[in-house]
Amino acid sequence: MIEDTPLKHLAVIMDGNGRWAKERGLKRTKGHEKGADAIRDITTYCADHPTIHSVTFYAFSTENWKRPKLEVEFLMKLLDTYLKKELPIYQKHNVRFQAIGDMNGFSKSLQKRIKETEELTKGNTSLTQVLALNYGGRAEITHSVNRLIQEGKKSVTEEDISKHLQTTYQDIDLLIRTSGEERISNFLLWQISYAEFYFTPTLWPDFEVTELDTIIQNYTQRTRRFGGVK
Repeated sequence: MIEDTPLKHLAVIMDGNGRWAKERGLKRTKGHEKGADAIRDITTYCADHPTIHSVTFYAFSTENWKRPKLEVEFLMKLLDTYLKKELPIYQKHNVRFQAIGDMNGFSKSLQKRIKETEELTKGNTSLTQVLALNYGGRAEITHSVNRLIQEGKKSVTEEDISKHLQTTYQDIDLLIRTSGEERISNFLLWQISYAEFYFTPTLWPDFEVTELDTIIQNYTQRTRRFGGVK
């Protein structure tokens, strides 16, 4: 079976903040700050796009805790500041914010900020922006199966697992990774089963809507067979 499907759910592995800063002789934190600006630009682009209804960014993985303590602390503060500053942008562009991952790893104040932002934007309908925070694809699948066990399931189907995942819109149509790396890094492992991949050498802080538009044009020229043949 051959299918050409519109781009509805975009996923992005944002990579290259540290290298972007190093190339300019700056602290890694400056790269993260610039990267946050790129999230805003890409999100507003997606909110205006005719077919995209969800964009999921890999913001902080379960493995990122291994980074230097000061960098992790900065990222936590940056996330809090980002959500505070973005709220008016979310409202202006009718964007709903959601977070996936284990929020228990964060401070109570940051958890509160995340929940408040989700609550204040839950009625917005142009786009859902998902930030994967303290997230790992294997952990998400494991969590889904454990919930089914708690419900008394003796056997499970793919549909059962999908319903218990955290992601609002499970299936990913297009996955982009920046910085030239060609790895999935434990991101949305269940949801990317038939996604199209695009790897760009552009470092995340330099990733602009013009390049995204070109990538989407490339995506629309692909034929998605979902296991079928011509």
